[in-house]
Amino acid sequence: MLPVIALVGRSNVGKSTLFNSLTRTRNALVADLPGLTRDRQYGISQRGPRPCVLVDTGGLTGEAEGLDGLVARQVWRAIEEADLVLLLVDGRAGLTAADEEIASQLRRAGKPLHLVINKGEHRDPDLLSAEFHALGLDYLHVVAAAHDQGVETLLEEALATLPEAEEDAAEPEPKENVIKLAVVGRPNVGKSTLVNRLLGEERMLACDLPGTTRDSVAAPFERDGQRYILIDTAGVRRRSRVSEVVEKFSVIKALQAIEQSNVAILVLDARQGVSEQDANLLGLVLDSGRALVLAVNKWDHLDPEIRTQVKRDLDRRLGFLDFARIHFISALHGTGVGELLGSVREAYAAATRDLSTPELTRILEDALAAHQPPLVHGHSIKLRYAHQGGQNPPMIVIHGNRVTHVPESYRRYLSNVYRQRLDLWGTPIRIEFRSSDNPYQPTSTGRSRPKSDGRRKSIRR
Repeated sequence: MLPVIALVGRSNVGKSTLFNSLTRTRNALVADLPGLTRDRQYGISQRGPRPCVLVDTGGLTGEAEGLDGLVARQVWRAIEEADLVLLLVDGRAGLTAADEEIASQLRRAGKPLHLVINKGEHRDPDLLSAEFHALGLDYLHVVAAAHDQGVETLLEEALATLPEAEEDAAEPEPKENVIKLAVVGRPNVGKSTLVNRLLGEERMLACDLPGTTRDSVAAPFERDGQRYILIDTAGVRRRSRVSEVVEKFSVIKALQAIEQSNVAILVLDARQGVSEQDANLLGLVLDSGRALVLAVNKWDHLDPEIRTQVKRDLDRRLGFLDFARIHFISALHGTGVGELLGSVREAYAAATRDLSTPELTRILEDALAAHQPPLVHGHSIKLRYAHQGGQNPPMIVIHGNRVTHVPESYRRYLSNVYRQRLDLWGTPIRIEFRSSDNPYQPTSTGRSRPKSDGRRKSIRR
């Protein structure tokens, strides 16, 4: 399982900024106001030597009543879930009595604890950390989350203190031809019913009560010569409603199942439409880079007018998922379920496909001929060639000049061109730009690099 790291501290010390930096997202709301984060925010780290689950929390004030008390309870639930806690403090403000009290409480919690001194830009790390040694913590890091300084080193050193995940001898890692399939969604949308339908037996407990599934359960099966490991996950409900002690690990387990899968089936309830929590869960699947299939469940017995409204709602709320196949199903009666696995195989094949450099470069040249990137201060952005940088999701690395100025709209354009030309449906595509060496760039001696024949040619103006 992925390790879980909680970010804890008083208000306005930069927890959400660090969370966004480590997850490479903007999911956590950031502003120069105390108390902005109240609920727990979950994300998958996109940096460091191995993936982990990060939990952003609200600021601790020491108050036990009112809104501050509710926030504090959310923070301590995150600490209970965590394998390691990062205590953030403000390097500009120095050590405060509130920091000392929080550190004392965290030591009593018995979780591995690292002190993170944030806002340490333009400061000597040794001088900055001197007064914080009074907290008596073994691990101390100085970072500037807003400037992305020391963040990756922090994560590397923190993860190094946790044990590596041990392989279970009874459950060896599946071979490449086994598709790991996670079934995710809000509580009571019919996930376990869908799993039972796919397996052809009552493997999972299913009833009309939200939260029946408490953990992630893996079940191997085979269909049409293709082997699968199907993971039924606990429903991801709004964090403000996660109150029972037995439920507190559900979100973590679902996120870990997504990270371990090749393809995720997101189950939606046709009678409830697309909720904010559905959109948040979709964002987590996309952040992890997993291939995706959408299953709109409980489609049977809906009036034609309601079906039309549901489809309009899907187009409006999920327009950013134009690459994912959508199936309208009834898990209870089996309607439309048979087509799901076909889309799963298509998405898996696209996510793990080998892409040749000549083909990727030809498609790039055709895309440039049809639509050039915009000028930057009167100069052209030159994109020269492309190659594959990874799989699941497919990563396409494009080399050129002035690539830092490529707008996001042009990145989306290239992604759509590659998807259409390569038929990469069901998976997100990541485009990464890298600068190529400029042969006329001055060398360390101040001179331009010579031409290949070593002679300079005169240029008439």
